[in-house]
Amino acid sequence: MNDFVSSFWSYWIAILSIGGVVFCLVLLFSQRAWLKREIEQVEDTGHVWDGDLTELNNPIPRWWTVMFVGLCIIGLSIFWLYPALGFGNGFTGYSAAREVRADQLALQERIKPIYARYQEMPFEQVARDESAREIGQRLFLNNCAQCHGSDARGAANFPNLTDGDWLWGGSPEQIIHTITEGRHGMMPPWGAQIKPSEASDIAQYVRSLSGLAHDALRVVPGKRHFDTYCVACHGADAKGNPAMGAPNLTDNVWLYGSSEASIVETILNGRENIMPAQKNILTEEQIRLLAAWVWGLSNNPGSNVAAAN
Repeated sequence: MNDFVSSFWSYWIAILSIGGVVFCLVLLFSQRAWLKREIEQVEDTGHVWDGDLTELNNPIPRWWTVMFVGLCIIGLSIFWLYPALGFGNGFTGYSAAREVRADQLALQERIKPIYARYQEMPFEQVARDESAREIGQRLFLNNCAQCHGSDARGAANFPNLTDGDWLWGGSPEQIIHTITEGRHGMMPPWGAQIKPSEASDIAQYVRSLSGLAHDALRVVPGKRHFDTYCVACHGADAKGNPAMGAPNLTDNVWLYGSSEASIVETILNGRENIMPAQKNILTEEQIRLLAAWVWGLSNNPGSNVAAAN
């Protein structure tokens, strides 16, 4: 369980919040000399500066104390009225999440007419419609560019969406599913079963499939180990399996790098990548336009990111 989902943090917030208010009240009570209207004698702390500047132990001003007591009362009132302690909805039943969701629904209603014209339009036509592509690109920049880059060419550990190489399939339906439901890709670690030297041989074999520099003498044992451990996901031809998110190892497209060290790291320690679901952020209409824009990056004749920009 994520640490920030644990109820411990709610109690931690409550203890700190209520404890802070109680501490202030106790401190004020300990300095209650302000209740006396007159102080018969002011204490001398014994601290003197510059020969004639003496520090006196005067009581806290009444207005200052009243102000802090009032703030403590306001604080306790907020704890009671609103969900300020990390749990419960308070007396008012207020929920920031519910308020945000209401605002989202209201916004969706306002923008629904913009997407209505694309509802019955074929997917391929949407991908070629200039206005639809502008909307799709804005949706991409707002929701996807953080990982895939503003040019959609990806980055280390994040796929390039412009090259036609798809981990989970590049059909319109598959792209829509990926955006809607998200994906959880995992390469299991084989360090317990495969020796580093064997992983190195596999790396040489895999590099040979992509036409990269390799040690020909290690390709044969590498293929033998590949057939033992890797074909279940990547296939006997090493062309991958979109149903499992297993990448094609023959096309020279590398998500984590093509060096021997990087491939060995992948084999021994595994990899994990998560594409978050967008169904709670974007509407079906928005997802369709976003998917059409992404699909068009590698399917529209002469299409490229520069043209989209």
